[in-house]
Amino acid sequence: MQDFLTEFRLTIDSATDGLLQIPEERSAISAAPGKWTPKEIIGHLIDSAANNHIRFMKAQFDDNLVFPGYEQEEWVRLQQYNREPWEQLVQLWRGYNLHLVHLIGGISEEVLRKSRSNHNLNQIAWQTVPANEPVTLEYFIRDYFGHMKNHLRQILK
Repeated sequence: MQDFLTEFRLTIDSATDGLLQIPEERSAISAAPGKWTPKEIIGHLIDSAANNHIRFMKAQFDDNLVFPGYEQEEWVRLQQYNREPWEQLVQLWRGYNLHLVHLIGGISEEVLRKSRSNHNLNQIAWQTVPANEPVTLEYFIRDYFGHMKNHLRQILK
């Protein structure tokens, strides 16, 4: 898990450098009609960090991985991320994810690798898992990281 946490931290640092190279004006322009702007994508990643922060905490004292979903499109729309300063959004995303690295680093291997039969990762994970297949918190954390990297590639391509 230490290698994973190192990669997570390096990804945050590298992406922060790249994101801060994007001019404020460009950060509010969508790459295609109907697609989120870079500000909205980073806003979505902040929302994802906030929701998964709670999930990662609960998973340490619950025997299941069953969590509520959230209305992603509505969260982005209602928070009006395009009206926030780009650098502020990037720094909030960075800080939140560095905290998640810290949090994950404190989770025991036993909790990370514990098999959970009761989950809803068939509904809320980025790379879903069938409801009848057991899953671990480690899988869910790595899925969160994959989701984050996917959206960062959309912005930094």
